[in-house]
Amino acid sequence: MTEATTETADAVRPNRAMMERDRASAMLGLVVERDDPGHAVVSMRVRDDMTNGFHITHGGFVFALADTAFAIACNEDDRVTVAAGADISFLKPTVSGQTLTATAVRRSRSGRSGIYDVTVADEHGEPVAEFRGRSRTTSQTF
Repeated sequence: MTEATTETADAVRPNRAMMERDRASAMLGLVVERDDPGHAVVSMRVRDDMTNGFHITHGGFVFALADTAFAIACNEDDRVTVAAGADISFLKPTVSGQTLTATAVRRSRSGRSGIYDVTVADEHGEPVAEFRGRSRTTSQTF
């Protein structure tokens, strides 16, 4: 890829600037593996301080991982897009030491509204949660 092409590709990925300012994701140790428009992959290693009283990963951390992948996927251009709502179904518990990966995919985008599905899987590729996010594009730009 030439330098000009790289700059152009980066210019259409404002979600990178968003993630540089995302202190919550940094605190959780989230790693962005892929950040294409409409598609994102983010991973997280579960730490001891992310578990609940049953020694399983607290659902809020699984949701945060999925929500971050959703945010990256839905910020496809220079307009700020935020969550209008989201739902999650927890399918399988995980524990400290496991690595979870959230894969977000655009299902529909029309006007200012979008729907994105996120599958959270463990290190064996087994789904542990399914998340559906609804986005709303604002008039603000990055």
